[in-house]
Amino acid sequence: MGAQPDLRVGRSVADGEGAMSELAELKARYERLKLLYQVGSVLHSTLDPEVALALIVREAVRIMDASSGSVVLINPTNGFLEIHASQGLPANAAGLKLRVGEGVTGWVARTGKPARVGDVTRDSRYIMLRPEVRSELAVPLEVNEEVRGVLNVDADRVNAFSPDDQELLEALAAQAARVIQNTWLYEQVRLKARLLESLASVSRTINSTLNLDEALNVITREACVLMQARMGSLMLLDQTGKWLDLRASFGAGQAYLQKPRLSVEESLVGAVVRRRKPIHEENVQVSGRYQNVEVARREGLVSLLSVPLLFGGEAIGALSVYTARPYRYSNDEIHILSAFAELSAIAIEKARLYERVVDTEELLRQNEKLSALGLLAAEVAHEIRNPLTVMKMLYHSLDLNFPTGDPRAEDARVMGEKIEHLNQIVERILDFARTTEPTLARVDLNTLIEELGLLVRHKLANQGVQWVRTLEPGLPPVMGDAPQLEQAFLNLILNAAEAMPDGGILTVTSRSLRVPRHAAHPTHVSLEIRDTGGGMSEDQRGRAFRSVLQTTKAKGTGLGLAIVGRIVETHGGRIRLRSQPGRGTGVRVIFPVA
Repeated sequence: MGAQPDLRVGRSVADGEGAMSELAELKARYERLKLLYQVGSVLHSTLDPEVALALIVREAVRIMDASSGSVVLINPTNGFLEIHASQGLPANAAGLKLRVGEGVTGWVARTGKPARVGDVTRDSRYIMLRPEVRSELAVPLEVNEEVRGVLNVDADRVNAFSPDDQELLEALAAQAARVIQNTWLYEQVRLKARLLESLASVSRTINSTLNLDEALNVITREACVLMQARMGSLMLLDQTGKWLDLRASFGAGQAYLQKPRLSVEESLVGAVVRRRKPIHEENVQVSGRYQNVEVARREGLVSLLSVPLLFGGEAIGALSVYTARPYRYSNDEIHILSAFAELSAIAIEKARLYERVVDTEELLRQNEKLSALGLLAAEVAHEIRNPLTVMKMLYHSLDLNFPTGDPRAEDARVMGEKIEHLNQIVERILDFARTTEPTLARVDLNTLIEELGLLVRHKLANQGVQWVRTLEPGLPPVMGDAPQLEQAFLNLILNAAEAMPDGGILTVTSRSLRVPRHAAHPTHVSLEIRDTGGGMSEDQRGRAFRSVLQTTKAKGTGLGLAIVGRIVETHGGRIRLRSQPGRGTGVRVIFPVA
């Protein structure tokens, strides 16, 4: 019998070979883990999305011993696969756009499965970018279990990638997806911070503008800067509320500027006003809802974001920004522009209010002139009546009785009639002047000054005049005609502002007085208005409150102070003026308490 083989030796050799194989596998796995750790450290070294994608491609090509590679992401706006980073590919490859499902890359993006192609010439899905490529390995990039792109590596040799390589690239893709997500989140936070910072900055800019047209232009320009837009427009409702008129634009061409006004009921931007909600249109050039498609194509306008201008819960118009390429605005960007639009609506209403204040001020100035004219007419009537009375008495004392047929008889009769006519005119003027006597009632001067402050605050702020009030609490009321007192104090305030064209301090002080000092209760009320202007000369002080007929100034301190003097006099008050050249002017008015 022949010698029997020693089975224990065979088992020993097999066990040894198995152990060696297992050790080699563990060693290879260790090397892969070590490599992934090193790659992870590199990938997490930046929060810049572009830099991170470039690092992912570089490390993938290196550890796979590949000749080229790319990171392809799905564009959320148009749904195409676009190369965002590459290595070893020709320069024109960056412009390649694939539909999901097109090519090996598109197949991976559609199915969410890896693809390992040993010979690309035998795979009908392959789309050639480099003629030297023979093998391709592509794995999906998943963010929150959603395929957002594909990681590709190529080699110039057949069957270049093994199952272990595929496993390693999938692990790298998992790391890369987390890096991409983190960089996207960081970019969103950075964008939000930039937008909020810009929002704070532009809000100060738009709220510092008081002219309406200037405010509208500033708002539109800053909206474009804030959203990095190609063009911006601001439309306001007309008085009927049925049409939107273009009131300001930034970056718009003639085609856009000359387009017809928009109907609130029928236009896309009109829907923003009707619904009081933002509208985002990804491409107005192909939109069935956008009214001016041809204008958009000629102007190169693509994506539209339009938000309502809301004030007091009502839409007063719409603010729109356009991009020059397809773009999907994030919710954060929409919220930011909406917040900007709310601030803008406040600025618009503020500018409108200021214009109304300016108009009111001009109306008050006209009323001042009319009051001065009435005062002038009354003084003229007073001045004419005395000599006219003398003339009438002398005429009658002459007893001009001429014989019948004497032409002087007719002349004497006409003279008598004309003198009587003049007397009637003078009496009518004086009767009219008497109707302007004040209608007395209790008036709180502190309240009156506060209301005047609301009226003039924009003018004073725009002129650089600081408005300071030192009003005594519980000031006793006076008996007066509130509209006439308001006119008098407004004249004093406007005169003080005119004396400070380059800015200054306007101080209003009220306090109660006891005359005599040991009186048990206040007997008078004092109100003083003081400016820090150039002051008045002695001659100007002497003529300040003279009658209109004696003043030499056509406006302001001339007619205005003459009216103030007359109003204070008819209210039983006193007025005092203190002024020195270069040291400002103070006008103090004293009234008896009610």
